[in-house]
Amino acid sequence: MLDLKDRIFTNLYGAEPWNLDAAKKRGDWDGTKEIIAKGRDWIVEEMKASGMRGRGGAGFPTGLKWSFMPKNDDGKPRYLVVNADEGEPGTCKDRDIIRNDPHKLVEGCLLAGVGLGATAGYIYIRGEFHNEANILDAAIQEAYDAGLLGKNACGAGYDFDLYLHRGAGAYICGEETALIESLEGKKGQPRLKPPFPAMAGLYGRPTTVNNVETIAAAPTILRRGAAWFSSFGRENNAGTKLFCISGHVNTPCNVEESMGITLKELIERHAGGVRGGWDNLLAVIPGGSSTPVLPKHICDTAIMDFDGLREHQSGLGTAAVIVMDKSTDIVKAFARLSYFYMHESCGQCTPCREGFGWVYRVMQRMVTGDARIEEIDMLQQVTKEIEGHTICAHGDGGSWPIQGMIRHFRPELERRIQERLAAARAA
Repeated sequence: MLDLKDRIFTNLYGAEPWNLDAAKKRGDWDGTKEIIAKGRDWIVEEMKASGMRGRGGAGFPTGLKWSFMPKNDDGKPRYLVVNADEGEPGTCKDRDIIRNDPHKLVEGCLLAGVGLGATAGYIYIRGEFHNEANILDAAIQEAYDAGLLGKNACGAGYDFDLYLHRGAGAYICGEETALIESLEGKKGQPRLKPPFPAMAGLYGRPTTVNNVETIAAAPTILRRGAAWFSSFGRENNAGTKLFCISGHVNTPCNVEESMGITLKELIERHAGGVRGGWDNLLAVIPGGSSTPVLPKHICDTAIMDFDGLREHQSGLGTAAVIVMDKSTDIVKAFARLSYFYMHESCGQCTPCREGFGWVYRVMQRMVTGDARIEEIDMLQQVTKEIEGHTICAHGDGGSWPIQGMIRHFRPELERRIQERLAAARAA
């Protein structure tokens, strides 16, 4: 179990005020000027050494991503964009950071900005997060008033401005290039890549997009050192992570834990165990709705990190653990998810636009068993045709849940079809 002294997000539950004075007492903005003075290269190399991987779902090494920003200074602006458009079903970690610990994010933006050579940062926040946006706006203003942002930020001789932008709540705007398009005032649709944002991003300038948790954790990593952060978890899966546990558990919660904890230990230690006991578990979606489901026998030993879940053909994603006990209609649950991915498609790519509508309609019939056995393989094949054939990862994210369900719960699909056929013959 992670010790309290090793937790980055010490006010995750809002036990203390969020304001600047309280944040400073918790250690925020301590020695920020000295960290800035160490320079851009030091910050990037320290983030590389920490082993931090992006906490938004993709798990790309953060330090490496920061190093992609061009080194040449042409005198024109470059940007940091923070993805606070938290829309993955089951995920509610970034919202709690913003609500209860906003100064970690604000300080993180400044230090990341220095590491990237950025002149300004934009936080793109989900439109539905009204109160959180107000708190974050107030925290940014506090930082300006205290001389921590703006001209000569923290008295370190570095100019950095930070802006808050409210989105309209579209899931697709969580994709980094769609987010940039929306930030520019255009329709939120992903761009073709290349060019990648590090070359041509916001307003055509070099841009790096990072998740809230990634940026908010950066100051503590830089303050306490890469060796401290990398001491948690396993090789290539270092550090601590916020886990969101929901569904059929006794005490749903957000909790910061060390990477590499087992799924069973995470649920039993922090979420009060599965409703009705561990033997009543049916399945778990381990990393938000877009990651493939795991049946109970895998959940017994599954390790909660990027590589541990990849071994079981799933993924850590946002670490949103959705627990389903044996009362769950597993087919109906995934039919509901298929509706979500159909609804949230931007419509730009034909496989995604047309494919997910078809998937949803077939899943509706699968719920009642009004299908043929061979349609199960057809459903699997269509998701394979969508996966990897779209501009962005929405096609993958909508396909993987269905593939996971077929992989582990095909007998349930077949049972429903056979029972309906038997009932039709009897009639």
